[in-house]
Amino acid sequence: MFSIGDFARHGRVSVRMLRHYDAMGLLRPARTDRATGYRYYDAAQLARLNRLIALKDLGFTLDQVRTVLDGRVSAEELRGMLKLRRAELQARIDADAARLAGVEARLHTIEEEGHMPTDDVVLKRIPTVRVAELTGTAAGFEPAAIGPVIGPLYDDLCERLTRAGLTPTGPAIAYYEDAAEGDGAVVVHACIPVNVEPAEGHDFNVVDLPEIVQAATIVHRGSMDNVVSTTQSLARWIEANGYHSNGYHREYYLETPGDQEKWVSELQEPVARD
Repeated sequence: MFSIGDFARHGRVSVRMLRHYDAMGLLRPARTDRATGYRYYDAAQLARLNRLIALKDLGFTLDQVRTVLDGRVSAEELRGMLKLRRAELQARIDADAARLAGVEARLHTIEEEGHMPTDDVVLKRIPTVRVAELTGTAAGFEPAAIGPVIGPLYDDLCERLTRAGLTPTGPAIAYYEDAAEGDGAVVVHACIPVNVEPAEGHDFNVVDLPEIVQAATIVHRGSMDNVVSTTQSLARWIEANGYHSNGYHREYYLETPGDQEKWVSELQEPVARD
């Protein structure tokens, strides 16, 4: 089982929203500790969460969402509903571009449920690596919030490294942490490995990313806008094999050609035995 914080990360929603869905009776925890009140969720509940968010983001009210979810609508019927609403949103594409991207990502996740091969997960040690980095803050951990922040960070970082006469020593890496202000905000770290000593004269930070003693890793192919299905496949493997998550995963960008659908990235999530 996952704590509410770990489940929120894998579902790419906030803890606050999970508590709201619990209060509304839309997504109850699999177990609630009577002594502490802590909520715990099963990986299987990600499927209901995906449908809930997709319907909500498409403009359905929470009462309508409950009707659909409790009515046991089939995946084929649900896809038909999503596609119909998507066509309506297309007429307002300028105003709703961000929402449409989020809907596409969740629809992709729903269609991939049960098809992502969890036997491709590999446990490995991730060694320490020195990187140059720039940071920014995203409103949430969903791809629609991360993308507009991390892209400009990498563009800026590459320009700064060029001005400093530095050549990357490996593929780019991204990692995340909770923002101090809370409310679901996430600090985004855009990193590029370098061979340079930390110095005050740099207009970027030089840090050593610590070793991950044990990471559950999986390769994601395609745009990071559609990474949710891969992260949730990884979550199911973690639970099924008796591990628990120890925080946000890192993203190791192995291949990043101009066409993002041809990207190859490795997700590296720190884990420990239950």
